[in-house]
Amino acid sequence: MQTQCPRFVQALSAAVAALSLLHVTALAPAIAETPGERWSTATPAEAGLDEKQLARARDYALTGNGSGCIVRGGKLVMSWGDLKRRYDLKSTTKSFGSAALGLAIADGKVRLNDRAATHHPNFGIPLESNARTGWLDKITIAQLASQTAGWDKNGGYVELLFEPGTEWAYSDSGPNWLAECITLACRRDLNELMFERLFTPLGVRPADLVWRKNSYRPEQISGIMRREFGSGISANVDAMARFGLLWLRGGDWNGAQLLPGDFIRLASQTIPGGEALPVRKPEEYGKASHHYGLLWWNNADGAIESVPRDAYWSWGLHDSLIVVMPSLDLLVARAGKGWKREPDADHYKVLEPFLQPVAAAAGFDPESAPPPGDALALRPGPYPPSSVIKGIEWAPAAAVLRLAKGSDNWPLTWADDGALYSAYGDGRGFEPFVPNKLSLGLASITGTPPSIKGVNIRSESAETLGDGARGRKASGILCVDGVLYLLVRNAGLSHLGWSSDHGATWTWADWKFTEGFGCPTFLNFGKDYAGARDHFVYVYSPDSESAYERADRFILARAPRAQMADRESWQFFAGLDPSGDPAWTPEISRRGSVFSNPGGCYRSGITYNAPLRRYLWCQTGLGEDTRFRGGFAIYDAPEPWGPWTTVFHTADWDIGPGESSSLPAKWMSPDGRTVRLVFSGDDAFSVRQGTLTIASDSSPQ
Repeated sequence: MQTQCPRFVQALSAAVAALSLLHVTALAPAIAETPGERWSTATPAEAGLDEKQLARARDYALTGNGSGCIVRGGKLVMSWGDLKRRYDLKSTTKSFGSAALGLAIADGKVRLNDRAATHHPNFGIPLESNARTGWLDKITIAQLASQTAGWDKNGGYVELLFEPGTEWAYSDSGPNWLAECITLACRRDLNELMFERLFTPLGVRPADLVWRKNSYRPEQISGIMRREFGSGISANVDAMARFGLLWLRGGDWNGAQLLPGDFIRLASQTIPGGEALPVRKPEEYGKASHHYGLLWWNNADGAIESVPRDAYWSWGLHDSLIVVMPSLDLLVARAGKGWKREPDADHYKVLEPFLQPVAAAAGFDPESAPPPGDALALRPGPYPPSSVIKGIEWAPAAAVLRLAKGSDNWPLTWADDGALYSAYGDGRGFEPFVPNKLSLGLASITGTPPSIKGVNIRSESAETLGDGARGRKASGILCVDGVLYLLVRNAGLSHLGWSSDHGATWTWADWKFTEGFGCPTFLNFGKDYAGARDHFVYVYSPDSESAYERADRFILARAPRAQMADRESWQFFAGLDPSGDPAWTPEISRRGSVFSNPGGCYRSGITYNAPLRRYLWCQTGLGEDTRFRGGFAIYDAPEPWGPWTTVFHTADWDIGPGESSSLPAKWMSPDGRTVRLVFSGDDAFSVRQGTLTIASDSSPQ
């Protein structure tokens, strides 16, 4: 079994600003505040909230008695019970532990992809059986924080159940090992560290929050107090709410960045690739691997209907909760007795009567909410800014070159004869136009902008009549060793063809991808695949069978360049192994995520910029119909599997970006800084020059 590891772990090397506070249109709350000794208050109406819906949430919470509060704009909007009464929070402690991990990362003491054993001389011991597995040296900090390290449930010294990164299992022992690793790395009692760096600045006092001595292991480790992450903190709701507000603000508190904003972004998301892992005890934890981050639960998979997908929360025994809803600027905290469970119900079911009315109070209604593409436009990009490419300056909109009007699509490859080859859809190609509107037509493009010429290639074995979803269309094209390869969508499932005569005649594979890969595209290198990193070709696609649905993630496949026609030669990206290298599997059902963006993964084109040694991935579809208006993004990475960072991201470009785009290597300057974007905006072969701004203190990686 291949070992999977969270793909995002290397992304923490890139700095990112604190998360923006984004709100549902027309329901923006009052100016955000930070509480002093006391919270400022606002009525539900002043905060833009429906009081009746808030009362529904409060009344459900009180079926378990206890205390709670709802905060918007940094102001207390509703509360119940005694906010200063302390409760045993049990597993909510895990999310406090996540903050300690964030501090250690900010201080350079640990990294997510570190092997845990490098920080702990007796890691996993006692229990000699753990040492005999050969797995202890493979476990990473990220796996301890994501419940994928393999430990059994109890917080003491327990057995490893499986090889790290191959399953998801809820555990107290794994997080407790993480607490010890951080303690040893920081050489501090974590209780003291947290009060010094977080709790005291938040206005949380020792009377508000108590972290007990370790109940499962010796009191000290290397002469330092040994704390737990699995459990152990008791706190009042006031302290819980202040802690939650820090996360809602992206780690910022009164202008001081107490926690790294990029860490908060990662901790609150589902681990890319981890969502495919099987869950131990699914009858108890459901599809937990689909909605668990770094010691926080979340709704990234939409498991709780009528609640935003960016919502995340701590969750302890007796349903102690700290709930963060960034897109609604809402913070909710609650503690008391546990709520009544229905027999055999999904583990998230008990949360619905509490979270759904809170979201509804802010106007979140799935029936009238923006579709996934538009919802994506309301929030910041899914990855931090690039540390190598600081941005891109576009040529004026008036300078955009538009040819082949009435045709879209335009995947591109640089062939052995020096020409670019492409495919168009729903049109008649370049002038002189072909007689009939084609769903799939072919063309070659010569020259350099602005002096380029497009010529239609007629091919009985490739051309297809039709338009929209009713006709076959090309989504990827590649030239390798003088042979053109074409990936075709809308063909039941995506289909591969090839041509040895530059597009005149085509042979089609006797197989298709069986799941996912509804809109695949090739990774392009230089002329005739010159400069490729190895002997493989790479294919990316949204993880969907349809080219017309926005997926939650992109997936990746590869095959030897000489064996693309052989289905048995294809492998699928399954995540990174403990060494940070890509893991591959022949089983398409075990494919993992190479890029995660819930509801935002649509059509794309990816090319290697050789002078800068960066992979540039254009992604379109920020909006529903982007022919004439909408957004798109460009991401970069040092390897085909990441880590991805953001070069350019906009929800509303100054012109329509269309539904496809790429940066052909042929039209990149020798220094890699001048590029041409080919896109289908305005239903044409559209070309716009861009100038990349390179970080002065960075060198290509």
